[in-house]
Amino acid sequence: MPQLRYHHIGIPTDRALPEEDYIADLKLYASGYTQSPYGIEWMKFDPDCPLPELVKNVPHVALVVDDLQAAIAGKEILIAPNSPADGVTVAFIVDNGAPVEFLQFDRMETEVWPSGAKFK
Repeated sequence: MPQLRYHHIGIPTDRALPEEDYIADLKLYASGYTQSPYGIEWMKFDPDCPLPELVKNVPHVALVVDDLQAAIAGKEILIAPNSPADGVTVAFIVDNGAPVEFLQFDRMETEVWPSGAKFK
């Protein structure tokens, strides 16, 4: 098992979230991560959001790994590896019915998300 490091928890919600936290490509709001000392990310999804229902309805934990391919090897892939921002690759698996997100940074997180990096 590769080394895992906590990054955040994503919690689906129906409450209104700030417009500046809207991600048009994914049709979702992702809010609160930079303010929360615990890495809590609130997520609100448009009705036509293309993400899997499991991600839209069940909280997920996100973990940083050094080797994304090793972390997902042999696992049930929910969202295949992709790069939502230059410098980071993410993937989701299903573990005991819950989504788990893995992030692999190719440089310091503060360089990928300068205003939003929380953990080293």
